[in-house]
Amino acid sequence: MHDTLELLAELVAINSVNPSLVPGATGEREIAGYVADWAAATGLAAEVLEATPGRPSVVVRGGGGRGGQTLLLCGHLDTVGTAGMADPLVARADGDRVHGRGTYDMKGGLAAALVACRDAARAGIGGEVVVAAVADEEHSSVGVQEVLGRVRADAAVVVEPTELAVATAHKGFVWTEIEVVGKAAHGSRPHLGVDAILKGGPVLVALAALDERLRARRHPRLGPGSLHASLISGGREESTIPDRCVLTIERRTLPGETVEQVEHDIEELLAGCRAADPGLVARCRTTLAREPFETGDAAPIVRAVARAATGVLGRPAEIGAVSYWADSAFIAAAGIPTVLFGPSGDGAHAEAEWVSAASVVACADTLTTVAIDVCR
Repeated sequence: MHDTLELLAELVAINSVNPSLVPGATGEREIAGYVADWAAATGLAAEVLEATPGRPSVVVRGGGGRGGQTLLLCGHLDTVGTAGMADPLVARADGDRVHGRGTYDMKGGLAAALVACRDAARAGIGGEVVVAAVADEEHSSVGVQEVLGRVRADAAVVVEPTELAVATAHKGFVWTEIEVVGKAAHGSRPHLGVDAILKGGPVLVALAALDERLRARRHPRLGPGSLHASLISGGREESTIPDRCVLTIERRTLPGETVEQVEHDIEELLAGCRAADPGLVARCRTTLAREPFETGDAAPIVRAVARAATGVLGRPAEIGAVSYWADSAFIAAAGIPTVLFGPSGDGAHAEAEWVSAASVVACADTLTTVAIDVCR
């Protein structure tokens, strides 16, 4: 077995479910300790960071540090929950597929990054390869934000699964809560109340119209922006006029779209609803926002990864985008030119998750080549 796959199996065997997603879950402490010990055993330096108690990240460093460039390879330690899975902590091989929680998202990429750091260091690079094995990517990304306060790099590769394509863009997102205020009354006396849920109906219709307008804007790789209603709650019981209705919406943003623009669009939408119904009382607030990400094709790190992948795969590397948000947005916002590159597979956040063994090995070989090229 290729040693990258052996490392993958060891990582999968460690429960690292994010406790912010599953209360009481194990978290990253055990797997962070394993990564730090693995690094030390292979001659690499490792530092554990834990500004958020119980949520450690590991920074692994390899190379000569003799004035060459620094390449950051970033992957996350945490996974989503394992409910409904059979033997989620066993990396089970089935032909080219390796099954188990985190194989695809994203312990395959993390194993490849660690092996690439080790092998580039052994190749005698003058610069440095830094692997950021971060906590909490699946929830609030506290790990990468802590690491970026301690690490500087000339370029970065986030090793999320990309099907061995070089991904240069992804969307951002903004979560908005809209509260419609009514007045409670007995259901037999509706004239004494204001039905907040019914008042919210025109707001939902207006949101659907906004979604249609957003879908008319297209990014060449990411396609259109979008908006969807994620959650709705309101009312007390069947016989009471509801005095409150809360809508939570998610807007997926394209590069160039800002949180301020999203907030303006929602305020404008509510103003239109109030004009049509002067009795509407509604307010909104942003609960969480993450920026979109994009790196130009001419960036040296894009060319370096595409060149290395082409050599390893024996075919021209695809340059594209990914549909999901990733820590790459934080890294790029810190001024570090960034791409995503990782293995192939399926089942992220699903009950049946797997990664292609061959693609994990190809990812490790590609990242090693990139590291030697960038950090020589």
